[in-house]
Amino acid sequence: MTDLPTIEQLSKELAAGRTTSVQLTEAALARASDPQGEGAKTFVALSAERALAAARASDLLRTAGIVRSPLEGLPVSVKDLFDVAGEVTTAGSAVLRGGTPATHSAPVIERLVAAGAVIVGRTSMTEFAFSGLGLNPHYGTPKNPWDRATGRIPGGSSSGAAVSVADGMAVVGIGSDTGGSVRIPSALCGLTGFKPTQRRVPTEGALPLSTSLDSIGPLAASVHCCAIVDAILAGEAPLAPLPRSLAGARFAVPETVVFDGVDAVVAAAFEAACARLQSAGALITRLAIPEFSEMGRLHARGTLANAEAWAWHRTLLTERGAEYDPRVSGRIRAGEKMGAADYIDLIQARKRWITQVEARIAGFDALLLPTVPVIAPPIAELQSSDEAYAAANGLILRNPTLINFLDGCALSLPCHAKGEPPVGLMLAGAGGRDREILALGLATEQILLARH
Repeated sequence: MTDLPTIEQLSKELAAGRTTSVQLTEAALARASDPQGEGAKTFVALSAERALAAARASDLLRTAGIVRSPLEGLPVSVKDLFDVAGEVTTAGSAVLRGGTPATHSAPVIERLVAAGAVIVGRTSMTEFAFSGLGLNPHYGTPKNPWDRATGRIPGGSSSGAAVSVADGMAVVGIGSDTGGSVRIPSALCGLTGFKPTQRRVPTEGALPLSTSLDSIGPLAASVHCCAIVDAILAGEAPLAPLPRSLAGARFAVPETVVFDGVDAVVAAAFEAACARLQSAGALITRLAIPEFSEMGRLHARGTLANAEAWAWHRTLLTERGAEYDPRVSGRIRAGEKMGAADYIDLIQARKRWITQVEARIAGFDALLLPTVPVIAPPIAELQSSDEAYAAANGLILRNPTLINFLDGCALSLPCHAKGEPPVGLMLAGAGGRDREILALGLATEQILLARH
């Protein structure tokens, strides 16, 4: 579990005059600039001057009694695929380095700024967001905060977003999630992350991986933090839902696929979390979901991400493919083999699959499963072997990807005991049930925290 300060705690400190936005921003920038830390690999660009100007403005507004949201004056990092006016969006690539600065900020950036967030910089990521591991040969890979001596992956693709929060370089990181890219680094780094229903948050101004699957969400210290930021990103009032009582809450634990290859650490943490929820009155049912085993057959001719990434990258790959990470370009090029009929068939199959899964889980309040079936593997092992990289990537993406394909919403929150390797517990639901999942997550978090 995390001891990081929450939005709520820092907002109270600011309101009481015990700190200022400038002080919080200076501290975040100092951590990001520390040569002994992970900042150089966590950020592709820091916006120190702009951030300090925003912090001074926030402090001035506060003296006039103006507080725009609970995020007022707090340092926030943004993944390097969001357009920020005047900055180059490189999406973790060498190909786009030196490109034309954005003329307009993405809607999510505008909403953060309007809420008083202080954007400290652009965080590193897997190139073009196409991997769940977080390795980047162009900008380097920030180390997971757990077991720095070994040097383990942070998870991806929102790798820098997670490390920026875990190391106190930001209070919140904004990431994208196409197949788990918010939830995976949250789980592996001991943070809380939320993937909303795709249609909930606008994706304009974000460099796409898969237009069918991309969604935008926060990585932070708590469920409450995620709920506040999710509301801001969605253009709603910045309020968290009330925690829902776990007494009588109905959870389904899928027995199909999601526990294949699970390691002993994750299995033990997950079962301990389930036991605690049951002791709080939750009703947990082990449920076969045969549709989960159909993913391989449905994607035999390729994935939506393959096809849609190829559509965006095909010209750039033809002209400058040698500058890509080959582990990324190879996955994108797989989309070239999909015909239009294959793509249309997959879209139609997905619609049927969603209908079947939604019917199967309709009697439950949420699915409950391990976010990632293994703890974070060492970076060196995956850098040195394409086979190990591919195997780890497939395994780590598997569980979160099911919820993206469902067009659902999901929350990952830490369920490990203090001192143990980080493990994520995922609460997931059908599309449109975002606030219900967050309300259940708030109650679940309270039960898990009581373990400590």
